[in-house]
Amino acid sequence: MQKESRLKIGIVGIGTIADIQAQALQESGNSALYSVFSRSEDNARSLGEKHDVGWHTDWDRFISDPELDAVSVCTPSGNHLDYGERAARAGKHVIIEKPIEVTIDRAKRLVQVSEENGVALAVIYQSRFVPEISALKRKLDDKVIGKLFMGDARIKWFRGQDYYDSGEWRGTIALDGGGVLINQAIHTIDLLQWFMGDVDSIYGNTGTMTHERLEGEDNAVAVMKFKSGAFGVIQGSTSIQPAQARLIELHGENGSIRVDGDDVKILKAGEDQVVLEKKGTASGASSPLAGFSPDPHRFQFEAIAEAISRGVEPPVSGKDSLKSLAIVQAVYKSSKSNLPVNMDDFLRW
Repeated sequence: MQKESRLKIGIVGIGTIADIQAQALQESGNSALYSVFSRSEDNARSLGEKHDVGWHTDWDRFISDPELDAVSVCTPSGNHLDYGERAARAGKHVIIEKPIEVTIDRAKRLVQVSEENGVALAVIYQSRFVPEISALKRKLDDKVIGKLFMGDARIKWFRGQDYYDSGEWRGTIALDGGGVLINQAIHTIDLLQWFMGDVDSIYGNTGTMTHERLEGEDNAVAVMKFKSGAFGVIQGSTSIQPAQARLIELHGENGSIRVDGDDVKILKAGEDQVVLEKKGTASGASSPLAGFSPDPHRFQFEAIAEAISRGVEPPVSGKDSLKSLAIVQAVYKSSKSNLPVNMDDFLRW
């Protein structure tokens, strides 16, 4: 009997994002939610029954199912390697919610173990798959505003103390990897480096200013130089009231681009602006899923499934995802040393 063509995916970890992933997979044409795993019986049963799929609290039974093709890891970031490595060694393709891990060394290990076991490794950065963002990337590749010389990203969001208190792992170094940069801002940081290119050096400062009991930061700023010679700035916060939509601004020789949430405006001197508009953009409010749509996750899952079926590297591969993590880690290192950091030091194998 021929195996079903859709990529059958099991979700590991029943946290905030797992239900979004489940919805996305249920609506996908070439990938499907097959099963879920959690150490908590209540959580596993709840998500499994909601989406009418098998649920497990026994890892061996979950991972040994021959019908299971891939595992999507939605656990706290600091144990992505633990579950990802176990899945890869079982011959399952590995999909990781951002970030790939909390340190470059652990992330590189996950890349290596996936390669050693011949399985694909992809990291969820669904913002790249918002249609307006994807269209902008194509225009940038076509030099729509010429050579870029400056780019900045602003993530001025709000999370109340109750958000951090809602999970023991939130804001910790071991399981969250830090604070606003590695958790909330990393999607926007990923877009900035995707648009602008590789980073050469970075200098940053971080601090905890409005929250209690955080090991990580709730505010951060950084300046960077890209390998192209362009300059960049990052601002990240979970202290801003009222919360604001994320903002990316790119400046080139022939114009500017403004990404406000997911709305894109291309501005050229003497010309009408080109608007790639998306309604209902998330505001970065106190709820992590405010205004959240499963569609970008679905688009990325479908792109991953297509790549696996063709035997090619999936979009936002493990190696590609190291770039945004390295930026965050470089800011943390720079803040401690009060010195600029060379990015090649992080990405050298």
